[in-house]
Amino acid sequence: MPCYNAADYIADAIQSVLAQTFRDFELLIINDGSTDRTADLVASFQDKRIVYMEQAQQGVGAALNEGLKHSRAEYIARFDADDICTPDRLEKQFRFMRSNPEFIVCGSGARYIDNDGNYIYTYCPPVLTNEEIQAQSFQKCPFIHASVMYKKGPVARIGYNIHAHSFEDHLLWLKLKPEGKMCNLPEPLLHVRLNPGSLTMDERKRSGEFRRIKNRALMERDINIRNGTRLHAIISYQNRSSEKESAYYSLLAKKFLWNNYDPSKARMNMKKAIQLHAFDPKDYGLLFISYLPEKMIKHLYSLIVSVR
Repeated sequence: MPCYNAADYIADAIQSVLAQTFRDFELLIINDGSTDRTADLVASFQDKRIVYMEQAQQGVGAALNEGLKHSRAEYIARFDADDICTPDRLEKQFRFMRSNPEFIVCGSGARYIDNDGNYIYTYCPPVLTNEEIQAQSFQKCPFIHASVMYKKGPVARIGYNIHAHSFEDHLLWLKLKPEGKMCNLPEPLLHVRLNPGSLTMDERKRSGEFRRIKNRALMERDINIRNGTRLHAIISYQNRSSEKESAYYSLLAKKFLWNNYDPSKARMNMKKAIQLHAFDPKDYGLLFISYLPEKMIKHLYSLIVSVR
């Protein structure tokens, strides 16, 4: 569990791991230079299975690589400091991995919740079997990163590329494809929290330059320091609180329109997004779509998904 300024959520995240039906684990928490009360909250848990580490802020990829160095188990379950595991998550994924030793990665579905813990929608991965994952385009990420359990060996050999800002996991899956089988379990084994502070911004709100650099990196399965530095600069520029909060409400609006049809909630969130960032024509377009009949909205969504 990498964490950065996660004081608002990390206690619930830790508790969901300690309450697992599967008990034989260590919980590595890598604090990536937090400046809030994250360290104090971790210290409040008196459980010998917690292994706490700190590093100067270097980003999630570096934090994960540090965790890989110090982890002792054969299997590693990824997890984020603002998410919540279902009680049987580790048990179900561990049982699958032990029963199917040819698999090196096992992801799952997820229930998405908002900043306050309210349910948004349930996500079932569109690719489940190894054959589907292996055949998937390099441009599409097959896993929810926080949902996966993987074998330490092949992942530690490859590692996370610290220059692939915001898609270090996607690049890792592409490199792992030749190493063994992969799959997704369809059932939701965690609650993924969407919140403005840790939100990975919708890439359609990123610049064309960002998308070009990322697409080339995925195609080549590598990224150099120069392009990584440029990605970091683009992300840092857009990481202003108003930008991220606007992106958060825009994402909620999309989910209430496309994934859990509730046009009134979609409009409410879209209006909040527009108030924070009034010059994005895509937001106005989505607001207009929310007034269309439900059948037409679903048809539009099917067209968008097919184009992607």
